[in-house]
Amino acid sequence: MPTRVERVTFPGSGGELLAARLDLPAGPPKAFALFAHCFTCSKDLLAATRIAAVLTDLGYGLLRFDFTGLGDSEGEFANTNFSSNVDDLIAAAVWLRNHHRAPQLLVGHSLGGAAVICAAVTLPEVRAVATLGAPADAGHVAQLLGGVLDDLTEHGEVDVELHGRSFTIGRQFIDDLRAGAVVEAAATLRGPLLVMHSPVDNTVGVEHAARIFGAARHPKSFVSLDRADHLLSSVADAEYAASVIGAWAARYLVDESGVAAAPVASAQVVVAETTQGAFLNHVVVGRHRFLTDEPESVGGYDAGPSPYDFLATALGSCTSMTLRMYAERKQLPLDKVTVEVSHDKVHATDAATGTADGSLPKGGKIDQFTRVLHLSGDLDDGQRASLLRIADRCPVHRTLEQTSRIVTQLAPGLDV
Repeated sequence: MPTRVERVTFPGSGGELLAARLDLPAGPPKAFALFAHCFTCSKDLLAATRIAAVLTDLGYGLLRFDFTGLGDSEGEFANTNFSSNVDDLIAAAVWLRNHHRAPQLLVGHSLGGAAVICAAVTLPEVRAVATLGAPADAGHVAQLLGGVLDDLTEHGEVDVELHGRSFTIGRQFIDDLRAGAVVEAAATLRGPLLVMHSPVDNTVGVEHAARIFGAARHPKSFVSLDRADHLLSSVADAEYAASVIGAWAARYLVDESGVAAAPVASAQVVVAETTQGAFLNHVVVGRHRFLTDEPESVGGYDAGPSPYDFLATALGSCTSMTLRMYAERKQLPLDKVTVEVSHDKVHATDAATGTADGSLPKGGKIDQFTRVLHLSGDLDDGQRASLLRIADRCPVHRTLEQTSRIVTQLAPGLDV
């Protein structure tokens, strides 16, 4: 589904403005989540982007931001430490609470994972915490800094290059992280915790996950991100992690969307308002459930196809099925059918036609559906011409060209 995006700023722990992006699902969010990125990374890292895309597809609203001194945020990274990162997270949660709803889910990648564990202890609305490659202490930062730790101790700050970018890191960052009670915070966490880690992570060893998981109370879960690297640079790894987080968190979160439950299949097709927005409706067809809506331009959420989109879908799918049945019956070498359908209102004179009875419609316009057939296979011109002719015989095509009768009745009794 399409995503709505808000670019926002809010004051961080030191008063500097932090740059953030709020990704919203097409319809009302069922819950809000807060994402914390990895050490010296940004909100726009590929892993963060893909995780946000999957979670918004699942109905979550997700806020991700750049910590002080990183990405598009103000401030000096050299003046920050682990505690200020935790305070930045709390500030982000407060902004969400004040402008939308408080986050129920915290997700943290690498050092951001350690930070969300510590922040969750002070945020009462948080119902679930998920970490990805999170460290239990400062060991992984020391590994990244390599031989500059002695210079850091002597001079108070050093310039280092990480992931192709230069950063100035102050000694207080390492000292604070060493003193940071990540494992202790995990032990006091009262909500469910999901620990995700790769067994081949060369930046933060999987033993860190074991320490965090061992300290945490139940309910807790561990998922191995087998073959993934620390940055989740593979789109497939990032999307898998997000899909697991979304499904796992749904067990613990309260649905705040206000969307009414889908109706039962009491008829061949049942359409019922969701009670959210002017046009958003549940559609139930047997065991299938989906949404219908209108574009944002006319006041909808664009959370599902419009009624005319469904009508075009019926024509396109019926055409494809009809061509496949004909090709198999005639043993034609048709490998694949793709049907493109567009709909428009055109003047009857432009379309060189009128209504089914030959008269001009009211307003002088008619509905025109345009189909483009893509036929793959070793077909000769005669076979292609036959398939083009058969397309006009598809049942939905015939229904649309004929005059239909629609009977509308009130259901007996009072609907409750």
